[in-house]
Amino acid sequence: MTKYKILPKINDPSDLKQLNMTALREVSNEISHFMRTTVEKVGGHYSSPLGVVDLTVAIHYAYNSPQDKLIWDVGHQSYAHKIICGRRDEFHTIRQKDGISGFLKRSESEHDIFGAGHASTSISAALGMAHARDKKKDKNQVVAIIGDGAMTGGLAYEGINNLGYHKTQLTVVLNDNSMSISKSVGALSHYLTRVVTNPTYNKIRNDIWDISGKIPIFSKHLRKILRKTEEGIKGYFTPGALFEEFGLRYIGPINGHDMEEMVRTFNAVKEMNTPVLVHVYTNKGKGNKLAESDSTKYYSMPGKKVGKKSDLPDYSKVFGHAITQLAEKNDKIVCVTAAMEVGTGMSEYTEKYPDRYIDVGIAEEHAITYASGLATEGFVPVVAIYSTFMQRAYDHVFHDAILQKLPLVVCMDRAGVVGPDGPTHHGVFDISLFKNLPEVIISAPKDGQELKNLLFTATESKSVFLIRYPKSNCVDYNGEKPAEMLDVGSWEYLNKGVKVAVLATGSMVEVATSSIDSISKELSLNPTIVNARFIKPLDTVMLEEVVSRHDIIITIEEGALSGGFGSSVLEYINDNLINCNLIRMGIPDEYIEHATRQELLDELNLNINGIVENIKKSL
Repeated sequence: MTKYKILPKINDPSDLKQLNMTALREVSNEISHFMRTTVEKVGGHYSSPLGVVDLTVAIHYAYNSPQDKLIWDVGHQSYAHKIICGRRDEFHTIRQKDGISGFLKRSESEHDIFGAGHASTSISAALGMAHARDKKKDKNQVVAIIGDGAMTGGLAYEGINNLGYHKTQLTVVLNDNSMSISKSVGALSHYLTRVVTNPTYNKIRNDIWDISGKIPIFSKHLRKILRKTEEGIKGYFTPGALFEEFGLRYIGPINGHDMEEMVRTFNAVKEMNTPVLVHVYTNKGKGNKLAESDSTKYYSMPGKKVGKKSDLPDYSKVFGHAITQLAEKNDKIVCVTAAMEVGTGMSEYTEKYPDRYIDVGIAEEHAITYASGLATEGFVPVVAIYSTFMQRAYDHVFHDAILQKLPLVVCMDRAGVVGPDGPTHHGVFDISLFKNLPEVIISAPKDGQELKNLLFTATESKSVFLIRYPKSNCVDYNGEKPAEMLDVGSWEYLNKGVKVAVLATGSMVEVATSSIDSISKELSLNPTIVNARFIKPLDTVMLEEVVSRHDIIITIEEGALSGGFGSSVLEYINDNLINCNLIRMGIPDEYIEHATRQELLDELNLNINGIVENIKKSL
């Protein structure tokens, strides 16, 4: 920290208030440099948090956290907030085992008012806090800082709609990093913002409004003219008319890197006891030329990891390559994603078939219902969404797809533990969520080639077909090998042994097959290994055969034990009065914190040693 002049003195947001404008800009630069060098070393989100450093400093300077409630959305905007709010010296541990979270976390700091890992939640939560403040007759300010990507989510508009109706004090800061505002519009809006945030202007505006209401006969018409005049000016030059119609005062857009303008604006807004939306435009990756020029590529940094990089493709890449090949032979395939084209590996497909692809934004619910609409007209929608985000789409899978018997392929990337992103992003509940729905198919590939086969099978299916796969590299993928049709509900033997059988699904199949030598060496046993690639429906024929021939049955899955694959096996055994010594391995009924994926798997005993130890206990 010796290289920084001001940052070492910032231990709490109140320390910022001792600084003048020149020093505020300097500390902002220091935070940006500190953040860049740390993330480049340990890994983490990069371009997005860099873009909001100036905005974060301005907000903390103008408001009094935690008395004033600052609610951040989405969570990775919060890096500068964490540094300012007492976690500077712990920042090097971000997203690492036993370190601080990469997102907002209430248990971590009193300044983290509301947890956020996903998106679009801030306005609804903030309105709840604003109403709680009003009921307690407190005077604090409530501010929701929402990234522009989060504004594509429907929940944000539900919150805005309700906010506009209730008319309580709540400031929504829209961080717009799309860079879509031209310089000329920015210059004009700068002038308009200075006018509409000026206390004198607002006093005159309110006085005119009050007087106009007292003029007999013409008051209604005069007020309509006044309102339309102001709305017309804003609507012509800015997107403000939309928010004004919702019942919010619109201010902006303002430069999110002009410290003086932001501080002046926020101080003025604090005097407005009404819902206000402040539109701020920022540059993603600010402070790093590479990140500014390509914010998508530098969305995150891997950090300086030790060890050789794997030559194996990851599941996301295999999915993208495989679905591109399948689409060549099936022109009805249409791919859908929710703001995750790159993350889900779909870039190859979108380049080749841009007219057969849609990104719906951060709107998983809409993605499923939209895809269901496509299915009604004979198309084959393939929806790629991270497993954890599918939690939001549960009702739509049930009501808009399964219940209406519409074929839908849902590829759930990042199923299982995902590592440094932590509990908001671990995809461990998808099996438990969806397996209770009638007629749904749930599958998990053991490797890249099986993912391709499952995709092909799914695109030919007439059901809702879910495929879950982890955030990891996969073995055995030959891009030239044609896809094979699989029998839905079929398992396969990978090794036939005696006494002990391991029923593994998805990512755990490789762990199970890798355990054969250890089991043989330590226990003098040759175990049976089954690839349970279909979680629903179960291969009950093979299950009964396995149970009848083995003393110990182990199920292993990278998913929640409660209601998971092992539970399905246990239910079948119980319902059919089968006598069996069954051991279930998976993720316990608790939230799993952040660490590397392998660290978490080892901690959960979802590894070779875990299988061996469970067999020892049973023997």
